Amino acid sequence: MNVLASMRIALRALRINKLRSALTMLGIIIGVAAVITMIAVGSGAQSQIESQIKGLGTNLIILMPGSSTSGGVRMGAGSRNTLTEEDGYAIQRDVPSVQASAPTLRGTGQVVGGSGNWSTVFYGVTPEYFEARNWVVAQGKGFEAADISGSAKVALLGDTVARNLFGDTDPVGQIVRIRKVPFTVIGTLEKKGQSLMGQDQDDVILMPISTARNRVLGQGAGRLRTVGSVSIKVRDGENMAEAEAQIRDLLRQRHRIQSGQEDDFTLRNLSEVLSAREESSKIMGLLLAAVASVSLLVGGIGIMNIMLVSVTERTREIGLRMAVGARGRDILTQFLVEAITLALIGGLLGIALGVGGSLAIGRFVGWPIQLGIEPVALAVGFSAAIGIFFGFYPARKASRLLPIEALRYE
Repeated sequence: MNVLASMRIALRALRINKLRSALTMLGIIIGVAAVITMIAVGSGAQSQIESQIKGLGTNLIILMPGSSTSGGVRMGAGSRNTLTEEDGYAIQRDVPSVQASAPTLRGTGQVVGGSGNWSTVFYGVTPEYFEARNWVVAQGKGFEAADISGSAKVALLGDTVARNLFGDTDPVGQIVRIRKVPFTVIGTLEKKGQSLMGQDQDDVILMPISTARNRVLGQGAGRLRTVGSVSIKVRDGENMAEAEAQIRDLLRQRHRIQSGQEDDFTLRNLSEVLSAREESSKIMGLLLAAVASVSLLVGGIGIMNIMLVSVTERTREIGLRMAVGARGRDILTQFLVEAITLALIGGLLGIALGVGGSLAIGRFVGWPIQLGIEPVALAVGFSAAIGIFFGFYPARKASRLLPIEALRYE
């Protein structure tokens, strides 16, 4: 008996008991759908994390001012102005593992330009900021040294700000007013999307740090020139922990902090935060895989049970086939093909359900998904493997029946 004949017999046997076959396939359908959904959502989440890493900047350390104490109550990080522009420049100059260090001032305000107005956040930055944060100028040009030294009234707009102020009009060369101070737009920033906290990174305006201090925030030139934060990019291949320790030692020396005293600054290694989030994503993926595996195991046991019942019900048929010349391996092939067919049909239905479920999750819940050919191929292969594994014992039992005993079976 060839495989095609065995498949025809298997399909005919499955059609005779449609409801039983459908219930048997249910475990496989749910398991395969869970596998595909898990891989699609997990891959999408991984892709989103990688995008966030790229958006934030690779090997990034954020330096923040320290906390203050008032009436015995400790305030949060940034409640003291302990960092200066010179600290940022010293880090890039004196710490060999640092590639770029960018002191930054932050402010908020109403911006008027084009045919609209928009409330947004603006940052006073140095040219090193673009390298530290992996931010590219999409259109126009970036800041030059003369813009910093001369407190030039020039600005770069994030995608969200540009769209809300100018719509589809090219903003480069236009005038915007930030806190009533006129600025010339010299470029727009490449779109970054949401941050780890869900904030819109494109809702921002960048200007020279000297301009932010002298013309917008009104802090004056000042001897200390305090800043709100410093973005530090560590060179590729360097140890982040060692770089952080070197930065800490340098700042403690510059700020004259004695041994045993607390730091008057805070260092945040964003790579560790992203790694922790990536690890959490992997753990969630493993949990989903475990659930899917249990569903597939239950589906496989269901196939074994139904095949054992089928062997019992068709004992006389098996005896008759063997009496007219069918060999044991023919009977083995017939029932094995039947089990594999059952598993494959369930796998194909599970693939359809998994793809549909993944797309529904991506559309209605807003979770990132990433579908590929790999999970589909894995699901098909897994379905066939389940059919072979759980169908072999019933098929082997059927092939070992003695024709005379099978014919006498009532």
